[in-house]
Amino acid sequence: RGGAPGPGDQARRPASPALRDRLLPGLGPRTLAQVPGDARQVVVVTGEGRDSARSTVVVYQRRNPDGDPDMAAGADWRAVATWDAHNARKGWTDHHVGGDLRSPIGVFPLTDAGGRLPDPGTRLPYDHSAGGFTIGGTGFEGEPLAGSFDYVVAINFNRKAGTSPRDWTRPLGQKRGGGIWFHVDHGGPTQGCVSISKKHMKKLLRVLDPERHPVVVMGDAASLAR
Repeated sequence: RGGAPGPGDQARRPASPALRDRLLPGLGPRTLAQVPGDARQVVVVTGEGRDSARSTVVVYQRRNPDGDPDMAAGADWRAVATWDAHNARKGWTDHHVGGDLRSPIGVFPLTDAGGRLPDPGTRLPYDHSAGGFTIGGTGFEGEPLAGSFDYVVAINFNRKAGTSPRDWTRPLGQKRGGGIWFHVDHGGPTQGCVSISKKHMKKLLRVLDPERHPVVVMGDAASLAR
C-alpha cells in the first residue's frame, strides 16, 4: 500500500527543548524536531537499511506529568514493546509517490483504526467492516495476503485525520500515494505499509491512546539519526 504529510498531518506544535534533551534512542536532532511536543506515545519504526524491507518497531511511552512509578528516575521515555516488522519492498524514501514501493520517512500522527475483525479494545476510532477490509491474492514472495487487514492503524501520510482508514481523500494529490497503514504481517514486504504480527497488531491497538497524542516515527536507521 502506498504517500508525504498533508496539511494538518504534522500540525501539532514541534518538540519542546525538554523533549529534545530527553532523546529517544536512534533519533537525531532533525527527526526529534518533528516530534510534537504533546506526544506521549511514540512508535519508532527503524528500517535495517535504506533499501531493506525489514524493520523493527519499538513503542515508547513518555512519563505522565504526575510521574510514572514504572520508569527510572530522570527518564522521560520507556520502551513498552519491541516487534519485528516488514516495510515496503524497496525500502524507504523522503519523497513517496504512489507505486514506488518505498515507505515514507517522517513523523506522522496515529488517529484512526479499523479492520475486517471487530474492535479488539482500542481507544482510537475503529471502523469495523468485514467487506471493506477484505484482501486476496499473493504478495511479492508468493505468500497469501488474506487477513492482512484484519486489524489496521492508519498512518497519517497524505490522508485526512479523523476519517476511516478507508477514506481516500489525498490532500497532496493522488500522485503522492496514500493508504499507508500498520497492518497484519503476511510474511513478506509491503507496498508501502508497516506490517507486524496479528498478535502484535492487537496489542498496538490496545496500547494507543488518543489522549497521549501518539505518532509514528519511521524510516531507515541512517535517516532517523539525522
